[in-house]
Amino acid sequence: MLKRTTILAKSLSLAFISGGAVAQEALPDIDIGQTQPFQLGQSAVGEQKGAVTLRPDENKNADNGPAPRQKTDNYGGVSISNRQTETFATETLDQAVNLAAGVNSNTTGSARNEQNIYVRGFDRWQVPITVDGIRVYLPQDNRLDFARFDTPNIAAIEISKGYVSVLDGPGAMGGLINIVTRKPTKEIDIDARSRLDFGRDGTYEGVMNSAYVGTKQQGYYAQLSGVWRDEKGWMLPDSFQSTNVQGWGFRNQTGTYDWNLSARVALTPNATDEYSLTFNHQEGKKGAPLNVVDPLSAQKYWTWPFWNTQSLYFLSNTKVGDASYVKLKGYWNTFDNSLDSYSNIYMNLQNTPAAFNSVYNDYALGTAIEAGTEIAGVDTLKTSLEYRLDGHHPSQQYFAFKGISSCIPNVVCYTQPTTTSLEDVYSIALENTYHPIPQIDLVQGFSYDWRHLRQAQDFNSNLPSKTSPYPFGVVNYPVNDGTAPNFQGAAVYRYNDTDNVHFNVSDRERFPTLFERFSTQFGGATSNPALAPERAINFDLGWASNFAPRSKITVDVYYDIIRNLIQSVPVPQYGAGVTQSQNVGDGQYFGGEITADYAVRDDLSIGGNLSVEHRHVYAPYILNFQPIGVPDLKILTFVGYRPIEGLTLTPSIEYSGSRWTVTDIGLPYYYRTGAFVKVNANVEYQVNKNLKISAGVRNLFDTGYTFTWGYPEPGRSLYLGVKATF
Repeated sequence: MLKRTTILAKSLSLAFISGGAVAQEALPDIDIGQTQPFQLGQSAVGEQKGAVTLRPDENKNADNGPAPRQKTDNYGGVSISNRQTETFATETLDQAVNLAAGVNSNTTGSARNEQNIYVRGFDRWQVPITVDGIRVYLPQDNRLDFARFDTPNIAAIEISKGYVSVLDGPGAMGGLINIVTRKPTKEIDIDARSRLDFGRDGTYEGVMNSAYVGTKQQGYYAQLSGVWRDEKGWMLPDSFQSTNVQGWGFRNQTGTYDWNLSARVALTPNATDEYSLTFNHQEGKKGAPLNVVDPLSAQKYWTWPFWNTQSLYFLSNTKVGDASYVKLKGYWNTFDNSLDSYSNIYMNLQNTPAAFNSVYNDYALGTAIEAGTEIAGVDTLKTSLEYRLDGHHPSQQYFAFKGISSCIPNVVCYTQPTTTSLEDVYSIALENTYHPIPQIDLVQGFSYDWRHLRQAQDFNSNLPSKTSPYPFGVVNYPVNDGTAPNFQGAAVYRYNDTDNVHFNVSDRERFPTLFERFSTQFGGATSNPALAPERAINFDLGWASNFAPRSKITVDVYYDIIRNLIQSVPVPQYGAGVTQSQNVGDGQYFGGEITADYAVRDDLSIGGNLSVEHRHVYAPYILNFQPIGVPDLKILTFVGYRPIEGLTLTPSIEYSGSRWTVTDIGLPYYYRTGAFVKVNANVEYQVNKNLKISAGVRNLFDTGYTFTWGYPEPGRSLYLGVKATF
């Protein structure tokens, strides 16, 4: 496998060398239909920082070369464009973030079938996700599945790494991921796409369809969009050896179904002011594949019959005078999902204590105000105040329950009362950007976050014991509030027209979830209402150079100090095998990143990125603990080539180094998964101004690899796509 990949890489290199020596008539640029980001939904990073104006030039830095360009900012962050997600066939958020240096996704394993994302080693608990700046947060445990977020109708994925503006809200201990939706750019703006997926042998795997319709008029704009995805599942590599729970071919229980519908109307009375109202509704369902190594006795037979979200939000910007502005935000989010557990591998029987239907009906209600002003042309002062109320309302149905002997298979035997947990989160922030000379930005930020727990309820299905001293029934846990000050500073120096250096430091905290504070984990844990926040101090030093037209290189090195990491600690006084979440861990993360794009000729461009990372975590109560999920080395290289007008070829190579994973039964055993290489290719042909067809292959050589113990990853897959724009 490595030999074949080396041959391919050498062939590509020879193509670059020989191609550069042969003169070729310049081909006309292809109209790629570049999506326009919804500026009100952008995070306070990059070119937005220190600025008061809104709605910049829509044609600025048009990305119409053979390969999509990578966009980095002056604070260590990166923005992934809609064109990148389309060219590299990354249909969901977890796939798309792998295009960025210092970021990777990883399946969580167990029976949850969730995709986690790591930003320089920080995971979903330490890196908030927002959509147009609106926090997406599951109040109980924030176990978001990033594979539920589709990419066709988004404009960009903004990733802040380490340094996150305090204006973007609380909890950004290690970074921030902000999905920016699109907005119309003309009177009639239509984008319709369809993609078919096939397995390594041509077997049909699924389809994704999307559509976007918008209109931009004098004084207002409106849009309607939707995505429909129906995936039968995916195929394992040909090299996979069958086990007692997984056969050769399709990976069992990997089917997913999602659809979403979004609408927006906005008033734009002048060149700077905007008032928008957005509605989004999404529904989905998914299976959960089994661990291919664990015995049947250790498996969990879970499925999610529905995983639904809905959001209604208002965003506005009003310019005040010549140098000030006010932004308003208000939102209402709902999260409804069900986890159904079965008693057998066929998922058709519920008659044991392990069988249940667990339903969450959660919501978030929030608002924020941000104001800023320019002072004497050299200083920009901004402040914000944010509030969010999280509500968690779980209920559960049992099919076998202690003390009830008359339970009938597949008939609900006992329904527990619905419980309620309510929590308020506040944040006040101040940020100042000073320019001692036009070439230098000095940024200082401070925020103060506090959490007020109104109510924390659970249901105790056991008799009082050391583990759970509470009586049978609804339990009201003692409430405890928390506070978290945050500090940050940054310096950017543009020492000529094309090059700059930056340095920043960020000292941030994140509050523990309800799960970490109160979950008894089916009797295996005891609560800790006084659990404190985790804290990280992140340092980043970077350099960037636009060394040639449509070419750029960025280099970053970073060092993170983590304190008060939350870990499970044995508490034998509550019973054998019982644990409690405590702030006992410390750690250091450090590494470096290189991101580069080079336009060799008008018809040929190359690019890629490299990430090196090391994590050390001190975990005194976990034997031989190692931080899991992140490779020590990650490389992406790609080529964009247009041999004839309208045709673009984009091969790419991904290298992932070893990462730690851990067994999930018995005593935990940590081991490294091993490195692997994937070769991918995409072919696009612009038939005319309005129609484009595409085809491609992922994992060309059908490489077998794994991220997590017992959960192999997909083998080779093929796709065909069509895109119409008007």
